[in-house]
Amino acid sequence: MFVFEESKRLKSLPRKYMSKQAEAIANYERQGIDIINLGRGNPDLPTPQHIVDSLKKAVDVESNHGYPPYNGKKSLKQAIVAFYKREYGVDLDPDTEIAIFNGSIIAVAALPQCLLNPGDTIMFPEPAFPMYYSAVKLAEAYLYGLPVKEEDGFLPDYSAIPVEIANRTKLLLLNYPNNPTGAVATSHFFAETVQFAKKHNIPVFHDMAYGSIGFDGHKPLSLLQTKGAKEIGVEVYTMSKAYNMAGWRVAFAVGNPSIIAGVNRFVEHAYGNVFGAVQDAAAAALTADQDCVRQLTDIYNQRRDTLVNGLNKIGWHVRPSAGTFFVWAKVPEGYSSEQFSALLLDKAHVAVIPGEAFGQHGGGYVRISLVTSEERLLEAVQRIKDANILRYQKV
Repeated sequence: MFVFEESKRLKSLPRKYMSKQAEAIANYERQGIDIINLGRGNPDLPTPQHIVDSLKKAVDVESNHGYPPYNGKKSLKQAIVAFYKREYGVDLDPDTEIAIFNGSIIAVAALPQCLLNPGDTIMFPEPAFPMYYSAVKLAEAYLYGLPVKEEDGFLPDYSAIPVEIANRTKLLLLNYPNNPTGAVATSHFFAETVQFAKKHNIPVFHDMAYGSIGFDGHKPLSLLQTKGAKEIGVEVYTMSKAYNMAGWRVAFAVGNPSIIAGVNRFVEHAYGNVFGAVQDAAAAALTADQDCVRQLTDIYNQRRDTLVNGLNKIGWHVRPSAGTFFVWAKVPEGYSSEQFSALLLDKAHVAVIPGEAFGQHGGGYVRISLVTSEERLLEAVQRIKDANILRYQKV
């Protein structure tokens, strides 16, 4: 058997922490130990039935048995237009301002390669979703990280960016509501973003994967609601989180026509199109009554409250997140996030993700997922209390 060497580009990709953790969890489970996995980001509830039914119906449509139209079905694009107008008051041209692809992860990989040449600079706030770092490597680009802090609402300060860096940056990537911090963007921040991007001629890619999940009655904002945003940016929205369609793999980008044209061209060459029946089901989800979306957000809101209140009661002081289905928790004094995560898994049999998995600026925090029942969240709180690890003890 010949063994062939990987390309330098492939070798440069980091190994995902989540894969390593899955192996560790599997090892505990082989020993018969029950692990409460609060590290995963896979929605735990089923896709709403009316969306499932629409897929079943669409599968029987013969036109969906062949290749879908290039750049997506007109019916789905029209549904996206209606969705953005209804939800955000934003007008879109279905022919020039929409791209459709197999999940938002495709957009994360594709957009940097569409806009960057090797050696070009991309910037994004840190800590960040791990795939962003992989996208930088795939594009052979240079990353200028924007460290964000809790006291600033985990929003970057553009005034702190050196002018020479801003002038050579070719792409700004944002993600609000944010994974992993749970922060949400303000209208003032988005206005600053548009101003900064125009001043330095920087295209903006806003990953709005958790756009439907805002807590305490606050609806997350779309970047495109900001005056002038469509001139410089695109926004990516996925069906995965809002409609529990993570396994269906369908998402879309909207905004600046020149960027959309590049994305469509890249997707044609590298990925192909979304199954037509899935596009029909996505259109049905976007145009139907949105009670299922509101109900899901309420569930996550209640889970967040249950977890945060429980942790605070046992002495782990955690701030509630403003959006997403994650809580970004500062680890107790004396621990690094990796140390504390390892202790949680070993002593309490609770899995969380250490902040270092989201970049060097994630240290001191762990990401806790809300995609499990309130009963399991309460059990996790009790296990953490019983493990007696919230107070650092020198050995």
